[in-house]
Amino acid sequence: MLFIGICGASGSGKTTLAKELVRDMGASSVVLNQDAYYFDHPDMPFEERCHLNYDEPGIFDHDLLYQDAMTLLSGKPITRKAYDYADHRRCDTGETVFPADVLIVEGIHAFYDKRLCNEMFLKLYINVEPDICLLRRISRDIKERGRAIDNISAQYLSTVKPMYDQYIRNYIHDADVVVMRGGRNARIVSILAGYLQQQLTQPRD
Repeated sequence: MLFIGICGASGSGKTTLAKELVRDMGASSVVLNQDAYYFDHPDMPFEERCHLNYDEPGIFDHDLLYQDAMTLLSGKPITRKAYDYADHRRCDTGETVFPADVLIVEGIHAFYDKRLCNEMFLKLYINVEPDICLLRRISRDIKERGRAIDNISAQYLSTVKPMYDQYIRNYIHDADVVVMRGGRNARIVSILAGYLQQQLTQPRD
């Protein structure tokens, strides 16, 4: 199994790049979205959950994500984790996820846990201008997550941009490959998919 990490700012195209790579490789794959591994806060009132910093590294259950990735890499299945963005609660499905030829972990802090980073065969960082990321985030959050523009702008100014400046922009130094212009960069997707297909056919230690 090849283990690939994809990191970058919110709205940079991480999920899109994962989907494009999976399609072009034509291999069986599992994608773990770091967003599904937010810590749950069932006893916290909804209004308080709304004001948590969802862009800081400590908001994620890194131990659980690492455990699930290692379980898949060892050839054993896991259960699918999920998150309800409207209610700010975990909503795990119980779906069984089986190991595949390729494992992809994508998220804004995908490179934060060095235990996970050290297991990755290839680390990709998507480098997109922050203003473009913001426009993509606005469109996504309104269409897919039921957010209002005032909420999106307030969150961007209070947590998204500060956490990008403090943490996320620096993950570029951990990357093996920097992907420009987002996840729909067809040329780089084709190059990466060809390289990964070659690696899949080679005997591994």
